[in-house]
Amino acid sequence: MKYAFNTWCYGMFPCWTPAYPLEEVIKRLSKIGYDGMEIGCAAPHAWPYYLSAERRKEIKTLLDKNNIKASSMLPAPGGGPGINAASASIEERKWTVQHYKDVIDLAVDLGTPTVLFMSGWFMFGTRKKDAWKYSKESLIEVAGYAKIKNITIIIEPQAADTNLVEDADDAIELMEEANMPNVKLMFDTFHALYRKEVPSDYVYKMGENLKHVHFSDYNRLAPGQGGMDFLPVMQALKDVKFDGYITMEIGFDSRAVHPDSIARQALEFLKDMEKQLK
Repeated sequence: MKYAFNTWCYGMFPCWTPAYPLEEVIKRLSKIGYDGMEIGCAAPHAWPYYLSAERRKEIKTLLDKNNIKASSMLPAPGGGPGINAASASIEERKWTVQHYKDVIDLAVDLGTPTVLFMSGWFMFGTRKKDAWKYSKESLIEVAGYAKIKNITIIIEPQAADTNLVEDADDAIELMEEANMPNVKLMFDTFHALYRKEVPSDYVYKMGENLKHVHFSDYNRLAPGQGGMDFLPVMQALKDVKFDGYITMEIGFDSRAVHPDSIARQALEFLKDMEKQLK
């Protein structure tokens, strides 16, 4: 298994949390023992428009020096610009698509193979079928650009955050309708738990198209601290021969978090559980 840690709880997203420069985060996660880090594409770490070519080279050099990969890039949905692939506003959709392209360019510069795609959401007055169409069109354009750059786009169902692509079947349907070879799937245990669904079922449903996964216990706690049984989902990942990164997306919803502690506790817990797999 390969393990990565998402940078949100080290970098002020979505609220003020204990915050550290990206250089410090790279060094800390490497020292804790992570194979990769999922970089949240927001200030202060990786808002693409704040990172010059020189700055990107510095980050890539530091990643290599600390023997840790930038495993994936995670755009930040919402906020001022919107970043909503399903918006009824064509201006917002155009900005969203361009933003994804800019994130893809950043991924290339940092040696990152995957970029997460959030399907977006729709407001009152928009039909779901129309929002789905807008999102699919946005995805196809983003994936077309990513294909040229040898980047995989992975769709995340987000039941707790969106009203469009909420579960495994939704994500599979959007992937199939996009019909692009570099569009694949991921899921977050947090969103499966939000729907009171079984996370291991997502693994078996997505099968060979599952290329990335977020781990979180209930309430965005570290695995092993909230009551979820992670053994079945770990076994399922082994059963389907999952070769992507198991990525912790935890602790970013509170300023009362100790990032180093939850990063270490999550990794130790899962590595110990890995020994139980058959």
